[in-house]
This record gives sequence, C-alpha cells and structure tokens, in this order.
Amino acid sequence: MSFQTKGDTKMKKIVNVTEVEGEGLLKLMGERVTLFCAVYIYTGTLSGVNDDCVLLDEAAIVYETGTFTEKAWKDAQKLPGQWYVQKSMIESFGILKG
Repeated sequence: MSFQTKGDTKMKKIVNVTEVEGEGLLKLMGERVTLFCAVYIYTGTLSGVNDDCVLLDEAAIVYETGTFTEKAWKDAQKLPGQWYVQKSMIESFGILKG
C-alpha cells in the first residue's frame, strides 16, 4: 500500500489486488442458500450467478425465521418457478437451513 499526500491529507491507494476464483456465490452453486437482502430474506437452490443477479430454484421468501438452530423456517412462502435476485441487494449469504 502506498500513500499520496494532497495538502495536509494523506490518502491510501491500493496498488495490488488479488482475485480469488471459486469463492463467494460461485462456491455455493447447487447448494440450498439463504440470501439476506436489503428488504427480504430469500432461500432456494443457487442455480445461476452473473454480474447482475443470481438465480434460485425452488425459491421462497422467508417472512419469519424462527430460531436459526431449527431445521425449517417458521414461515417461508414458496415463489413460483425460478426466481432472480439482484446481487446489489444482497447483504450476506450462506447455507443456513435445508
């Protein structure tokens, strides 16, 4: 990391970026995932990922989680067919419940 001085303000500048392949959403392809988004919680089998969105099969919106240690959601409403979620709305994700 290097520093640039502009007046009395020091600014950090990233000079090297390492990209790791096969991590994040791509690592979870084919798994039943949970997406915590800005407004809703979505769950489903992750079947597609591109620059803008993810594709869920057997998708549902979770209205009530219940305790996270339980195997099933307290209230998850199934969505018809495949469902797309914008990646820009995803705050966190992972494998949580089946």
